[in-house]
Parts: sequence; C-alpha cells; structure tokens
Amino acid sequence: MATTLSESVPRFMRQAIRFLLPVDCAACGSPLTDDPIPFFCAVCWAAISPLPQSRCTRCDRPFASPVATAYSPDHVCQACMEHPPSYTRAWTLFPYLPPLQEAICLFKYRGKVALASALAHLMIDRLPPLDPVDLIMPVPLHAQRLREREFNQSLLLADRIARHLTLPISFSNLIRVAPTQAQTTLSRKGRLKNLRRAFSLRHPESIAGRRILLIDDVFTTGTTVNECAKALRKAGASDVFALTLARTVDANIVPDRILAQQARQTLGLLGG
Repeated sequence: MATTLSESVPRFMRQAIRFLLPVDCAACGSPLTDDPIPFFCAVCWAAISPLPQSRCTRCDRPFASPVATAYSPDHVCQACMEHPPSYTRAWTLFPYLPPLQEAICLFKYRGKVALASALAHLMIDRLPPLDPVDLIMPVPLHAQRLREREFNQSLLLADRIARHLTLPISFSNLIRVAPTQAQTTLSRKGRLKNLRRAFSLRHPESIAGRRILLIDDVFTTGTTVNECAKALRKAGASDVFALTLARTVDANIVPDRILAQQARQTLGLLGG
C-alpha cells in the first residue's frame, strides 16, 4: 500500500501523541497506539475485504453465486439488460460494511478529512484494469451542500487517484445545478426522480470526444453516477467510466466470515 500521511510519522511519535491524547478505534473501541490509519486500529483496517469476483460486467453489481459468471464471464445483470446505464462501465471495490462504513461516515459526515489518503489508497490498491481515459472528474456537490460540508469527499479521493494515474482532473466543469434531497433518505423511485437533470456542464465543448473517469465514494442504486454520465454523454463525451470506493450490498452476497465478524463485534459491545 502507498504511504499515508500517518505512516510518514515515525512510530514512536505516533505512540507518544496517542499516549498524551488517547484515541480509540472507531470500529472496535480498542485504544490506538502506533496504528498508522487515523481513527482505526491495524486489525480492523486489515479486515476490510473486497467485493466477490463474480459481478455484472456493466454496473459491477455482485452476483449471489459465482456460477453466474463461471461459463459466461461477460454476463450482465438483469437491470442492465432491461435499462442499460448511460456509463460505459462502472467498478465498485468494497462492500459498504463496517469497518469501512464507519470510516466513510467519519470522513463524509463528521469532517475527518485525515482519512482521505487512507481511503484513496484502498481504491488505488484495488484499481481494476482501466481502459485508457483522458480526464478524471469527481461527482460534484451542489454549492449549498458544499458550503455546509466545506469539502467534497469525492474530490479528495479523485485528487489522489489522479496523481497516482498521472491524469488531469476537472472539478469545476461538471456541476450539480439542483439542491437535491439526500439520496440516503429516498426510495429507488425517489432517487431517480430526485436527480433527474440535476447535473450540467459549464464548458461542454471541452469534453467532446473525451473519455471520462468519474469518482465517487458510495454506489447505492447507481442513480448519481448514471445521471452524471447522462450529462457528460449529452455534452459529447465518447465514454464515461465510474469508480466508487464502496457499494451497498444485499446480505445474501456478504461473505459469511464478514457476517460472523460483525456478530462477534456486536456481542462484544453488548458484553456477550
């Protein structure tokens, strides 16, 4: 893994700082000592597991069984067959489960931007074989939401990925023109309606014929990246790819060892 900011601080200094200013792991509650990742112990961070290999070759949705792609490696899920997305290809890297879920929430909703490097390096370490792209774009926030949060989490991730891939990044061309309701509060139908025509480009001519890689933090239904892709394709982009850190998943595709680990952590918190 590439070196994070915390890893660049000598081990004895991290130990001294955490002795004077104790910090507990956000996942298991154990005191941090020389653990290099902010807010998480090394054991919990190492427990972050990638999604299963058997996935849709268009939206990257995991299949319940590896049999789905055993004899058809290019298998596409039913949703993509019935309603092909506007993006060319999407990749999601990890399930949106603890402890990654806690890390993303701390980063996104509690302003713990010190996690940006560690989360970006998770993505960099699991980068899929990308087709050639010309430009990286983060999924934008509306100006009102950006003022409230004071940073765009997708831009912080995209910046580090762009540096790793030595690609240019554009963070002001694609904009969110409507102050939409938070997607997490809506049904699937509501998400589709909420984001319709919510994105636009300030300079559409600048992306004509270009291949764009969108970066976002969490893929839920895919509505957000799909609506961004619609706007980019309408402006003349030749291909739009999407890369997200985590994805909400159904319980039936979560590996048993992860479910068992969550159960043990819950029992520990309850004193069981």
